[in-house]
Order: sequence, then structure tokens, then C-alpha cells
Amino acid sequence: MTAAPRSRNGEIAVRTADLTKSYGSAASPVYALRGVSLDVATGERVALLGKSGSGKSTLLNLLGGLDHATSGGLHVGGLDVGRLSRRELSRFRSATVGMIFQSFNLIPSLSALQNVELPMIFAGRGPRERRAQAEAALRSVGLGERLNHRPTELSGGENQRVAVARALVNRPRIVLADEPTGNLDTDTAREVMGLILDHVETHGATLVLVTHDEELAAASTSRILRLRDGRLLP
Repeated sequence: MTAAPRSRNGEIAVRTADLTKSYGSAASPVYALRGVSLDVATGERVALLGKSGSGKSTLLNLLGGLDHATSGGLHVGGLDVGRLSRRELSRFRSATVGMIFQSFNLIPSLSALQNVELPMIFAGRGPRERRAQAEAALRSVGLGERLNHRPTELSGGENQRVAVARALVNRPRIVLADEPTGNLDTDTAREVMGLILDHVETHGATLVLVTHDEELAAASTSRILRLRDGRLLP
């Protein structure tokens, strides 16, 4: 197992044990992950680096409850993710983890405000609270004047700011970011990464960052893990 330094209170935010993900038939499986074991301490910032197809996005999707492991153990935020029901997974994704994707994953028919409100709907927040917090979240990322704009009316950098606001509006304890600056120019990428790191620092959150950018990983995280062909390198 690749063990992380523990947090001050000894808590582990993410733990995987011999985690495996395969596709296809049992007779001829195609492996995306092959026995990955790791610990990430509460409040730690970790980067996952690897070439395309190395398994890093697959691992992040498993951590976020977006996919199911074929075998192995997976605990995130103290929860056994593989044993969560569909309703519990929805709650987990809205309250425990915040996910940020390279492709934004915003709903085109909804305004920026409505997109940011979505996680709070799943968390059971009332309409007034949702609107107030969504407005505050968008103002915090510099989009206070763009609340009612849809994704097609925003630039790529603005869409990623909406995605960041949506991911962080419920103050998740664990932030999972999959190439969050991959589609952005250098200056915008720096600003967006700054927003993510501000949240992590302010709230003592844990960050797992998937990237191919060595400089970004070194500047944004305290530990770099490397994946190759679905395996965690020593």
C-alpha cells in the first residue's frame, strides 16, 4: 500500500485496497485499474499523474461514486462507497464530494444560477437558501453579473468558474478535480486553480487532482502519485 502522511487528527479521507476495475466478459476482461491501494489523509492535496489510458480518470470516477469497482475496497469520507444505495450515492455526491471536470458538465438549458443550485436540490435545501447560496457562490468566482446566462452565452473560462461554484457550493470535504484547467488558457487556468485551492485551504478539505501537467501538480499539491496501465507506480 502507498501510505500517506496522516492528518493531525489521524483521519483518512480516501482509502482504496486492491481496487480493480475491468470491462468486458469475465473470460477476457479489459482492465482499467489493477489492484490500486492508497491512502489520502484528511486535508491532504494529492495529484494523480499518468498518460491517457493510465486509469487516473477511472480512479477519480470510482472515488466520486460515478462508477462501481469490479473488486477491492473503497472508503471515501468514512463511507464504504461500494455499499451505498442509489439514494445514498446521490447524497454522497452532493454533500461529501465535489467533482470538477475538464468538460464542465453543465446543463445547457439551465442558467449559471440554476446549474449551481442543482447540488443543493439533491441535498434537500429550500428554494430561498439555494438561490442565496448559489448567488454567493457565483459572486465568489467573479460571475455576479452572469447569473442568468446559459453555458452557450459564457466563455470557456466562465463555464469552468460555474462548474467550480457548483462543485463547492455545498462545502464538500473532498474535492475531486479531473483536468479542471485542461481547456483553459494559462491565466484563466491559474485563476480557476486558485479558486479550488482557496476552498481547500479555507475549509480544510482534501483535494485529489487528476492532471497531466507536472508543473500544476507540483504547485498545487503536496504529493504526486503516478499511474501506468492501471497500476500505481511505487
